[in-house]
Amino acid sequence: MPSVSWVSLPDGVRLYMEEYGDADAPLTVVLLHGWTLDARLWRRQFADLPPRLGTPVRLVAFDLRGHGNTTASPRNATTLFRLADDLAAVLAERVPAGRVVLVGHSMGGMTIMEYAHRHPDDFAARVAGVVLVATSAEGTLHTTYGVPAALARVIRRMEQAGLAVLARSGPWRPHRPVMPVLAPGLRFFGFGETADPEAVRLTADMIGSARLTAIGGFRPWLDLHNRVEALAAMRALPAAVLVGARDRLTPRECAETIARALPEAEHVVCPDAGHMLPLERPDEITDAIVRVCRQATGAAPKHTGVRARIGSVASRMGARRRARIRPQPRREP
Repeated sequence: MPSVSWVSLPDGVRLYMEEYGDADAPLTVVLLHGWTLDARLWRRQFADLPPRLGTPVRLVAFDLRGHGNTTASPRNATTLFRLADDLAAVLAERVPAGRVVLVGHSMGGMTIMEYAHRHPDDFAARVAGVVLVATSAEGTLHTTYGVPAALARVIRRMEQAGLAVLARSGPWRPHRPVMPVLAPGLRFFGFGETADPEAVRLTADMIGSARLTAIGGFRPWLDLHNRVEALAAMRALPAAVLVGARDRLTPRECAETIARALPEAEHVVCPDAGHMLPLERPDEITDAIVRVCRQATGAAPKHTGVRARIGSVASRMGARRRARIRPQPRREP
């Protein structure tokens, strides 16, 4: 079972941490979740990575500021800049030595890019590999919500107006009780062709645990994010880029931009899957992390740039036979 700890930041925010493995392991995998989610996103990786990797490894995941069990963030600190600084603080306090593989989903992937931009010396010295999952280096440039362009523009305007109100609404979580009602919308925007109902419920529970000021405060930064040039810091590293073929939030064009900047990275397209790949395709995510970890430790040759596409009938059938994801009870700070 993971152990629980906290990291106190200079502005008073306390980050909720989950850790597994020996602190002296030669490699640490740090997992960063996406906007409105929390560390529960990575539960399958916590369970599956150590036995599948077969060598000592330490796993670290934390709830980003304003999310999950982490305490509320000041409104003026709900920025990608601050998330990058938080990641630097976590590494300095909880992983002060050794090499790390950074894994980021959606806004977590953007945080990794921002960390490479804001802390280039630390990034070069510490990071041994990266796994970027359903994320973008160009903000929401390619986001269509899976609907016609005219309707997408209407949705974007409504979303921006509503989330601007939430950003000023404080650290409360009054939306928790209504999240089950919103499950059909979460199912459409977050998942692909099929979705385990329990994965949808877990997603709703994670969103219900995010504070209003974080939901609204971080959203404009997703539009503004543009860190294509920061990807250059990852070019020599073992890397994997994964995207769902039916992702409506960070579609394949987002992954293709990253893949062009990282020509030797493994590029995995998961057919029929949407944005919530750690829940929809946990085995593929874990396998990609294992491959990057083995390359980072010299246990396997670095990927040579051949694109990998998960599209076989066997792969689809295997995804549908996976164990169901059962949400944990809501956790209170």
